Amino acid sequence: MDITITFFLGLVIALIGVIPPGLLNMTAAKISLKDGHISGIMFSIGACITVFAQTYIAAIFARYLSNHVEVIEILQRVAFVVFVLITVYFLFISKSKPQHSLKPKIRSKHSRLFHGIFLSALNVFPIPFQAYMTITLASVGWLEFDKISIVSYVSGAATGTFVMLYMYIFFFDKIKSKSFTSQKSMNYIIGSITGIISLVTLINIIKDLSS
Repeated sequence: MDITITFFLGLVIALIGVIPPGLLNMTAAKISLKDGHISGIMFSIGACITVFAQTYIAAIFARYLSNHVEVIEILQRVAFVVFVLITVYFLFISKSKPQHSLKPKIRSKHSRLFHGIFLSALNVFPIPFQAYMTITLASVGWLEFDKISIVSYVSGAATGTFVMLYMYIFFFDKIKSKSFTSQKSMNYIIGSITGIISLVTLINIIKDLSS
């Protein structure tokens, strides 16, 4: 399989995976509105660094994960706890903080880079998602598990994630005058999204336990 095609396969699959409003793309938009366009981009780059590592791990251990369901079950439980904590923070803690200063405190670009790396690391869903996709692509002959193909696919996935995060930044920048882009509203949006993710994860955990 040509590495260019492999790259675009990774790009398209990552684009599809990040299209729905989620923690990373909504946070990237929020940071861009609060601290500026460059800070949002730096956060996105940090997030994509982690996505690169996660997708690489998923590709390397794809067959192992598919044959050991208990690993994915552990990841689901960890993700559930993390997203519940994030939901509580954005819905009940973050919104209650008083805004004393009229000028927002601008964080450094490097801190936003590490913020993106850390927050993306909390989102473990790309690992089972990409593991499933790489196995599926390999089963139909569209992906090989040699080093060059894996790096090409992973690079495409990281690029696709960045493209979608930037599209969210661009979109929210165009509608920043709207009331729902205020910090309080953005907190509600992020908290609601993580709450939905927590609920879906809990349902999946219960289904696995009952099966």
